[in-house]
Amino acid sequence: MKPITVDDLIALLDAAGIRRAAVLSVAYLLGDPAAVRADEYERVKAENDWTSRQVARFPDRLVGFCSVNPLKEYALEELARCAKDPRLRRGLKLHFANAHMRTSISAKIPYGAEQARIFLKELAPAAPDVPIQIAHLAGAGGYRDPLIDEALSVFADAIGRGDPHTGNLYFDVTTVVLPTTSPDGLALIATRLRHLGLRRILYGSDAASGGNLPPREGWAAFRRLPLTEAEFTTITSNFAPYMR
Repeated sequence: MKPITVDDLIALLDAAGIRRAAVLSVAYLLGDPAAVRADEYERVKAENDWTSRQVARFPDRLVGFCSVNPLKEYALEELARCAKDPRLRRGLKLHFANAHMRTSISAKIPYGAEQARIFLKELAPAAPDVPIQIAHLAGAGGYRDPLIDEALSVFADAIGRGDPHTGNLYFDVTTVVLPTTSPDGLALIATRLRHLGLRRILYGSDAASGGNLPPREGWAAFRRLPLTEAEFTTITSNFAPYMR
């Protein structure tokens, strides 16, 4: 993977009119269980440290997140190490088995409403005072798989009935809306955003490589949603707690 330096990132943000952003380390990728290396943890530390150094150049604009595969034996050690770094201690990027909230797509591991309920009943209560941001609207990019909507509906229903475990939940829309998303798909996504509550919605873009849309183009795709201007304004005005 070609590195995306902080200079590249700032140029992308400027082009999109984005002033501040969270920068996520990709160290979790080095914990891929299918590619174990003897020096894996050293590489994970190096990746997190590189992210820290990059973010340090623009402290008024960027907040860095540490990253680790939470299933690794060194995960807690790395979490403690990152917590001592003022540039990484504001947030932690977790991929469960390296695939967002969904543990795996290619391995056909079960996913849907039941896994969302487990997250809500067992994981969220373990961090009652920690803001939790669920990436990709509980998916892994796009919104065509009905299992994604099944999982997200669990969160929407819980919010609707005032479940106390949803108080600190936020949802980002990274790569959820694509230029190819169908009109029916756009309508469904807009409905789900309203069910979740627009104040909980955060705009995000994936790494500008591998065919992912850069921030400006990603926002143009997101604007295809049948939302009102007031609703778009609400989303652009939202700030995650870690950015304040």
